Amino acid sequence: MTLRSFVLLTSLAISLTVQAFLPVHADTLQAEPEAATGRAEKKLVHAKSYMAVAANPLASKAAAEILAQGGSAIDAAIAAQMVLTLVEPQSSGIGGGAFILHWDAGAKALKTYDGRETAPASARPNRFLAEGGRLIFIEKAMRSGLSVGVPGLVRLLELAHRRHGKLPWRDLFLPAIKLADSGFPVSPRLHKLLSHRSASHFGPTARAYFYDEYGRPRPVGIPLKNPALAQTFRRIAAEGAKAFYQGEIAQAIIDRLQRAPISPSGMTLADLANYRAKERPPVCIGYRDYKICGMGPPSSGGYTVAQTLKLLEPFNLGAKPLNVDALHVIAEAEKLAYADRNRYMADSDFVTVPGGLLDEAYLVKRRKLINLEKAATRQSPGSPPDVKKTDYGRDATVERAGTSHISVFDAAGNAVSMTTTIESGFGARMMVGGFLLNNELTDFSFRPQDKDGRPIANRLQPGKRPRSSMAPTIVFDAKDEPVMILGSPGGNSIILYVIKSLIGLIDWKLNAQSAAALANFGNRNNGPFAVEPDALTLSQRRALFAKGHRLHIKSMTSGTHIIVKTPDGLTGGADPRREGLAVGD
Repeated sequence: MTLRSFVLLTSLAISLTVQAFLPVHADTLQAEPEAATGRAEKKLVHAKSYMAVAANPLASKAAAEILAQGGSAIDAAIAAQMVLTLVEPQSSGIGGGAFILHWDAGAKALKTYDGRETAPASARPNRFLAEGGRLIFIEKAMRSGLSVGVPGLVRLLELAHRRHGKLPWRDLFLPAIKLADSGFPVSPRLHKLLSHRSASHFGPTARAYFYDEYGRPRPVGIPLKNPALAQTFRRIAAEGAKAFYQGEIAQAIIDRLQRAPISPSGMTLADLANYRAKERPPVCIGYRDYKICGMGPPSSGGYTVAQTLKLLEPFNLGAKPLNVDALHVIAEAEKLAYADRNRYMADSDFVTVPGGLLDEAYLVKRRKLINLEKAATRQSPGSPPDVKKTDYGRDATVERAGTSHISVFDAAGNAVSMTTTIESGFGARMMVGGFLLNNELTDFSFRPQDKDGRPIANRLQPGKRPRSSMAPTIVFDAKDEPVMILGSPGGNSIILYVIKSLIGLIDWKLNAQSAAALANFGNRNNGPFAVEPDALTLSQRRALFAKGHRLHIKSMTSGTHIIVKTPDGLTGGADPRREGLAVGD
């Protein structure tokens, strides 16, 4: 053996030994309910007039067709959502709910709309507790009728269209109806996600649609028709939202839930007929030279993103993406924000959400807990102004990560950021009228109170909307003009993905595609620092370890879709971890 070979082998052995002693955990196969299914690198897309980004090329193209016809941003988002109901059924659809941020360029006004699902009137706080106070196994709950909330999406889209639509409502369904009738090619991601699940976990109708008689998922590329969904779309297109919340479709939903496996729902026709989407006040902060706006409760996304960024604002995060000092301080700020989120945030119609979470004096006090040299193991919630921490129980919510995001700029300068979901992958696995029902009620805390008997903010109550982490976001420049639209799926990691993207765009000067593709990372105040495989060098891992971070190497399957307005026009980026596409002209 030559001296050079000896040195190389010795160096390799030392490197492997160091890596072996670093606290790195492998968890790349099933890190999220919507698992990783591959990565396809994408190029930055440019457009002069309008742009849409959605999680499937067919949805993006449908939105672009509507924009080309002179449709508004909300028109395009509705068309994209209907196509996603068909081609990406695992993530969102008319059986679920969504949040929308809408910028009206003419009125110079930002509106935010809440189409989150609600608990039926029959729901009680102990819904997910078995005899003796034991928790129902979450996988069992997710496939039961107990998990299904009253869908909000169709009412939400109708409300938004009445206020901001331009083309006729019926026209927005035409692209999806055509695809449902003629068939769409099963995508690789849909096929792989079906392969990860057993056909036996689906209800009979869904099982027959997604799998063959031998339990094999439909092959990639095969044209999959959905005449039942086409018929559902035709009714809603002709009659409006009332066709969904009353009549045959509503009755079919109730009939299916009464036959639900494991446990029935208790949802009634009155629950459906009484559902209303709501306008909510946006959550906006200043950060660097921008104003960043998000969704308020029942989503925790807007507040938690905002609080994290305000905690970080005095710090210099450097010019280089993923530098160790920035990773450390970002994670420490996230721990503080998540601690407050978990204790205080829930449906503001039922719980008083502290307005002081963004109070400057409170932020200064919380910021002092960030040690630039040493990571905290976990942070406790703070005591924002006018709130007693003892009035809120320790949270016991377990959240899942199925969702999708749509970003749109139209030719008139109107903007939509819309995050949409049926909760975990394929929702409750029950199909009605060609669409899947959500399992959103599992986003409530299964325990209504903590061990000290204090009520948990996100406990289940009749008519209440479960807490969400969805974080649709619009960023404004100094002239109060929208310059960035973004959001992502990912359960309670959505907040991490949006924070990463905003810092990438604003602090690290990345373009839309680079920010979407940038490695995901962060800490949800749940122990380790999560980061994607191959994101960090060995020296970066060692430096984070020296600061006290335990690393959790895992797939972090975001679906971040970004549009940035530049002096030269629009630029768009689609997350390489999913099948999205930016389309514009």
